[in-house]
Amino acid sequence: MHTHTHTYVAAGIMASCCETSQLADLDLQEKTHENGEIPRNSLDSSPQGPMTDPKKEGEDQDASQAQRRSVEEVLASAVLAPAQSLWTTEASNSVLLRIDEDCPEEPVTVHQMFMASVQRYGGVFALATKKNEKWEKITFSDYYHCCRKAAKSFLKLGLERFHSVAILGFNSAEWFMSAIGGIFAGGIMTGIYATNSPEACHYVASDSKANIIVVENQKQLDKILQIKEQLPHLKAIVQYSEPLQNKLPNLYSWEEFMELGLEVPDKELDDIISSQRPNQCCVLIYTSGTTGMPKGVMLSHDNITWTAIHASRAGDMQPADTKQESLVSYLPLSHIAAQIYDLWTGIQWGELVYFAQPDALKGSLIGTLKEVRPSSHMGVPRVWEKMMEKIKEGISQCGYMKKKLVAWAMSVSLEANQRCANKDGEKPFLFALADGLVLEKLRAELGFSCCQKFFSGAAPIGSETVQFFLGLNIRLYEAYGMSESTGPHFMSGPKAYKLPSCGKVVPGCKCKLADIDSEGTGEVCFWGRNVFMGFLNMEDKTREALDEEGWLRSGDLGKVDEEGFLYITGRIKELIITAGGENIPPVPIEDAVKKELPIISNAMLIGDKRKFLSMLLTLKCLSNPESMEPMDDLSLEAVEFCQHLGSQATKVSDITSSRDNAVYQSIQEAINKVNSRATSNAQRIQKWTILPRDFSISGGELGPTMKLRRPVVLKMYHSEIENFYKE
Repeated sequence: MHTHTHTYVAAGIMASCCETSQLADLDLQEKTHENGEIPRNSLDSSPQGPMTDPKKEGEDQDASQAQRRSVEEVLASAVLAPAQSLWTTEASNSVLLRIDEDCPEEPVTVHQMFMASVQRYGGVFALATKKNEKWEKITFSDYYHCCRKAAKSFLKLGLERFHSVAILGFNSAEWFMSAIGGIFAGGIMTGIYATNSPEACHYVASDSKANIIVVENQKQLDKILQIKEQLPHLKAIVQYSEPLQNKLPNLYSWEEFMELGLEVPDKELDDIISSQRPNQCCVLIYTSGTTGMPKGVMLSHDNITWTAIHASRAGDMQPADTKQESLVSYLPLSHIAAQIYDLWTGIQWGELVYFAQPDALKGSLIGTLKEVRPSSHMGVPRVWEKMMEKIKEGISQCGYMKKKLVAWAMSVSLEANQRCANKDGEKPFLFALADGLVLEKLRAELGFSCCQKFFSGAAPIGSETVQFFLGLNIRLYEAYGMSESTGPHFMSGPKAYKLPSCGKVVPGCKCKLADIDSEGTGEVCFWGRNVFMGFLNMEDKTREALDEEGWLRSGDLGKVDEEGFLYITGRIKELIITAGGENIPPVPIEDAVKKELPIISNAMLIGDKRKFLSMLLTLKCLSNPESMEPMDDLSLEAVEFCQHLGSQATKVSDITSSRDNAVYQSIQEAINKVNSRATSNAQRIQKWTILPRDFSISGGELGPTMKLRRPVVLKMYHSEIENFYKE
């Protein structure tokens, strides 16, 4: 549903909801109209979007004057670099900040945020790495000291101001230290997806003018060695895991690297740190390129620190001096969701971050979670789906009585959670019994015996998954945002939870809907201190993303209910416009098919500029534990589905080669059922086919965060699609 730039933090569903009354429509349009008057570059202009609380008449004048004073004081005391505009496309430029009455907090740099945390939590453990079966931990003071050491070594290697330190590898303490050390030394940190090809690595390293590339191991080093001759800015490569296989010029092990800068005087580093300003660039996030080339999203110090300090409050994260939060870091740090959640929020609140094993997503994650028992956890939808599949598999192997008991407990929990979804009402005695007898044990099996908060990121999640976890008494909090909004702009949390919404706007941020239609649906637009500086070297794309007043266009369609909860209904670019001119959002139809058919892994609707809709389907199958490529063997759930129909199939090819009658008939019946609920004839699926293999990252159909790359699939399966439309 969302492009590569979109980040969802906390699992949930995207669906259209709540018809807005005509009165509300009118109201929204009037307020949107007022927006036109915002001076484009006024630093403290406060754009009133339809979702910001209108200032109440007769509000306490003194309070608002005090508030206004505080904004003026902040602006007077903030040490900012001179800037003329809210956006730029050059890494060395500065931007105006969106400081206003709703968001008057003083802007700080990454270093200032880290220093404040060291003062508060210096002796508290910050990072934990497993070595020789033991967890080795370091404190915030040590962590800060290591980041300074890394910064001096980067200076020694010749890191230039506003050039990048690119990091290619799995999450680790060294990843964090390279990121922060690079920023301290005046560079810009850039993550590269570990799944990237050498060409894709070259694009990021070249675009960001990387002076130093930090790689995890020989496998990642080989990619860089293939392209290093085409990187004129590259001065050195550092490898942080595994001993170096060959000694090459300008290649350093982590230990060698950390010793390099010992001679660099503290004053030299301190001068660079103190020259940094909150409205300058410090992080580049490359969108995963689901449509065209990746774009370098420039984030300022203020984007990072404001979001880590203020947006994370909506997720109810506790500071370490109240109760230390712990989490497991395993999602790609080159993606904004994991970076904000693991790295920056971790520093701000004094959290203890445990690093998972590099094969976390191949199966070791649950083992780590059971050992660590974190207090909060974030997953992309595919991670939650995999957990769901694992539990279902476990349940299916239980005896009859145990199965019955689990089914009973989960239905009691689901009902109780749905009933008091929006309020922390008293849950019935039966629920407490079910939770104590059965569900606690199931949660412990996933490593969630101490987990209080569950988030998900990067893409929309199916309602089936959300309901399943409610049955385990796990509420998946969804938030929604983009790389361009430094992650979350809307969040669900203990105080803002309503299915199937993705929460309310983060305090201090604003939102408006543009081009609202008769049903109250419009394009979701963002305003706040989390809105990015611009796309690196891409003026056209930056102008496309930001409107005249500096509002960020999301490209998503949504509507808002009376309480301010946002419901995403589709994606403008994904809208299918049939030959008959009908606009059809594909995701609700795809989700409906998957809900009817537990054997289906992916469903992609086709029909842009076509006479009717058709659909590509893939079946749930096992994946190779090493390469993660989909195999021909059906998953346990899919095999059971076939057996239930009287089919003996155990492989995808068993079904496709013989066009297995029972399975094909069952799929057609489910599609007929979905069609019977269609709002118009144009929204009915006329033809479908099962593809020989499931979509995957390695196959290219999914991006690094498991998001469907529709343009790629259209190209790859061109002939299958053309077959649908042959006369």
